[in-house]
Amino acid sequence: MFFTAWATLAALGVYFWTGVNAGRARIRHNVPAPSMEGPEEFLRCQRVQANTLEQLPLLLVPLWLCAFYLGDLWAAAGGLLWCLGRIAYALGYYRDPSRRELGFITGMLACALLIGGTVWGLLLR
Repeated sequence: MFFTAWATLAALGVYFWTGVNAGRARIRHNVPAPSMEGPEEFLRCQRVQANTLEQLPLLLVPLWLCAFYLGDLWAAAGGLLWCLGRIAYALGYYRDPSRRELGFITGMLACALLIGGTVWGLLLR
């Protein structure tokens, strides 16, 4: 489970990065906590951070189930794909919300593959 642990840390790193970006946007646009209203640039950063938080359970549960039932490298590959998708999602959303789709689809595909890998691993037992 060595590589899955690294993939988990990478996913948490991506989440931390989105949180830092939201915090920086809050400071840059003088949006005091706990307010969730502000300029569009702040709202984009806040939405990316919130959506990434919402996606973490959908990643972490099948990530570890896939590692256990199918294999460490398969799970880690799915985790890495999710991280790349979330980074693409964030960078696209920061520029223009209509540019977030490819990253979102990539992240969801990674989750679907991890769920499918878990099911496959269970069927092989």
